[in-house]
Amino acid sequence: MVSISLCMIVKNEEKVLARCLDSLAPVMDEIIIVDTGSTDSTKEIAKRYTSQVYDFAWTGSFADARNYAASKATKEYIYTADADEFVDRENQEKLLQLKSILLPEIEMVQMLYCTNGENNTVYNFEKEYRPKLYRRLRKFVWIDPIHETLRTDPVVYDSQIEIQHCPEGNHAKRDLEALCCAGMRKERFSKKLHHMYAMELYISGKEQDFVDAIPVFEKTLEEDGRSMEEVKEAMCVLARAYRIENNLPKFFGFALKDAVTASCAEICCELGKYYESEGDLAEAALWYQNAATETESILDIRTSQEIPREGLKRCGIETEDTHGE
Repeated sequence: MVSISLCMIVKNEEKVLARCLDSLAPVMDEIIIVDTGSTDSTKEIAKRYTSQVYDFAWTGSFADARNYAASKATKEYIYTADADEFVDRENQEKLLQLKSILLPEIEMVQMLYCTNGENNTVYNFEKEYRPKLYRRLRKFVWIDPIHETLRTDPVVYDSQIEIQHCPEGNHAKRDLEALCCAGMRKERFSKKLHHMYAMELYISGKEQDFVDAIPVFEKTLEEDGRSMEEVKEAMCVLARAYRIENNLPKFFGFALKDAVTASCAEICCELGKYYESEGDLAEAALWYQNAATETESILDIRTSQEIPREGLKRCGIETEDTHGE
């Protein structure tokens, strides 16, 4: 049976930490909790489960804190958890079973991360695979019979274990502020983080969040080597931000530049909302129709579903989805 270190970073999680640890402690061989500045009883709760509670001065990077927690681990595998998640009894049993059957060549285990729609601030789905368990020390092996090379990609196993993510509140404000600060720094946003920032803006952002993001996504368009996907993400965010600011030259500049290529549903909705606000319902309906039937979403799936359908309804056009309502 393999051994597992639970590694967590926490701050002001007194309302949910015990629920998390009650569900995971029976499965873990070691519990390491790193506190980044709690002012409530989080640390006292943590000490009921482990003596390995450490303070970490916040650097602005969750990765720094995660790496510090991992540096304290001593077991074969590391399991990462947030305080607002837990496993139910059925999945606790699956975790225990996994410990007894995990093959030595498996270096990473993905589990289904389950978040209900109300608290889902980033993704267009309620279940997604996330890496939750990984080998603390990786073994590198030579592969290929000729022109041999070291295998650097981990051997990943997709399990059916479900992790319940039940936050006390919506984390969008915190996440968007952190993403904006990271985007303002000199170092280049990774493609993954760029996509996640744009998605979280469209799914959960307020008007001011879009305005605050303008310098970050303007920078995208100035950087060499950005993919077409990243450029389109930036244009979506900037079109929404400049519509909010009523900067029409820039709004139409980004919106129509996208529309003359392979347009996306997000831009069509932005144009629909603009013309609707101007009272031109016929033009608004045209763009909403394009969003609903002619284009695909790249950031927020609602822009090709309920958002344009509701827009068409406001414009006096009945769709199949609204008949009988």
